[in-house]
Amino acid sequence: MGRQFFGTDGIRGKTNAGVMTAATAMKVGQAAGTRFMRGSHQHRVVIGKDTRLSGYMLENALVAGFTSVGMDVILLGPLPTPAVALLTRELRADVGVMISASHNPYEDNGIKLFGPDGFKLSDEDELAIEAMLAQDLPLAPSDSIGRARRIEDARGRYIHAVKSALPHDVRFDGLKIVVDCANGAAYQVAPSAVWELGAEVIAVGVSPNGKNINDRCGSTHLDLVKETVVASGADIGIALDGDADRLIVVDEQGETVDGDQLMALIGTQMAARGQLRGGGIVATVMSNLGLERYLAAQGLDLIRAKVGDRYVLEAMKAGGYNVGGEQSGHMILLDHGTTGDGTVAALQVLAALVQSGKKASELLHLFDPVPQLLKNVRFAGGKPLDDRRVQAVIADAEAQLAGRGRLVIRPSGTEPVIRVMAEGDDAAEVEAVVDAICDAVKEAAHA
Repeated sequence: MGRQFFGTDGIRGKTNAGVMTAATAMKVGQAAGTRFMRGSHQHRVVIGKDTRLSGYMLENALVAGFTSVGMDVILLGPLPTPAVALLTRELRADVGVMISASHNPYEDNGIKLFGPDGFKLSDEDELAIEAMLAQDLPLAPSDSIGRARRIEDARGRYIHAVKSALPHDVRFDGLKIVVDCANGAAYQVAPSAVWELGAEVIAVGVSPNGKNINDRCGSTHLDLVKETVVASGADIGIALDGDADRLIVVDEQGETVDGDQLMALIGTQMAARGQLRGGGIVATVMSNLGLERYLAAQGLDLIRAKVGDRYVLEAMKAGGYNVGGEQSGHMILLDHGTTGDGTVAALQVLAALVQSGKKASELLHLFDPVPQLLKNVRFAGGKPLDDRRVQAVIADAEAQLAGRGRLVIRPSGTEPVIRVMAEGDDAAEVEAVVDAICDAVKEAAHA
């Protein structure tokens, strides 16, 4: 059957509208609990969440669903997505759940599921759970209903784990660091982890009220962290998103350092230490051509996956790579976790800053990105990319950019939009190519 609920990163939508309701959450708990009820041991699930108002509603509905099929529940409270993945393994749980819509506004929410290995679910498991959502599932006998309990040391366990990703002799004494937590899941753990390593921390985006997650703060709204870094004379700023699996950095001058630059830094430093596996890193089709050229000059490969951290992870596992990520700031370091972790990545960057003795602006801008332009074309229906005229214009553009640039055209997975991206050394040529394709798509959509 087709996917009605699961997208590229779990189930997501506006709360109390469409699929993201308490009723859906309870059914997901029943279905996922039934799916992972394997073996004769007492089964358990861990559930974490970010700071959205609707998290209370969805958390309670999930508890009802899981306990009704006989699974015990361990509640973690507000914690980053990677913490849920970690504690799913650490607590020997059969399944893990994160309630979050990542970088989306508070009105949205989502449900991400992890298997007992701490990795996001396979397509097979998601499709099986999707099919079960339409069924009446058998409930546990009265004497076998699950129990729920909240553990109080989840934050401390995660802080210890992320600090353990660094050598014991690494300290951040003397650094002044702005930490923007997007009023989200990392509002307690990220500033604490950085402070415990010796830094002076200026924490912003750490006053969640249920409705201000990602609101003019965090990795998708950088004005706050930039202004704070410059005004306070900080050495560096780190910005996380609502569930803290993304990281964007700001140098001491207030300039943005995106995921491509961070992958370049972490990848090349690990290669120099003999710790990089696979001979390169995994990024997506959206990563800048400048990154690819920089890595090639260092003798390293760039492997491109489809957009989405799950596809990056698939390519990493298939090819034996341990560093991957996205331009948007997802950073997956498989030596230290099973999913993107903005806090772990931030500590790696801060350690490199300390060890180099350089300013952030000197260390973190490793290459000049080539001009890149992305435009979205909205259409009412049909398949504009199947139109022969559109295909002819795309073929001409590819020939024009051959050897000097790159073209990526893809339909959105969530809305009727065609994304047209081109990059190359000549900004005017890039703009002309993108505009020509967008015009052709618009004409085909209205034909």
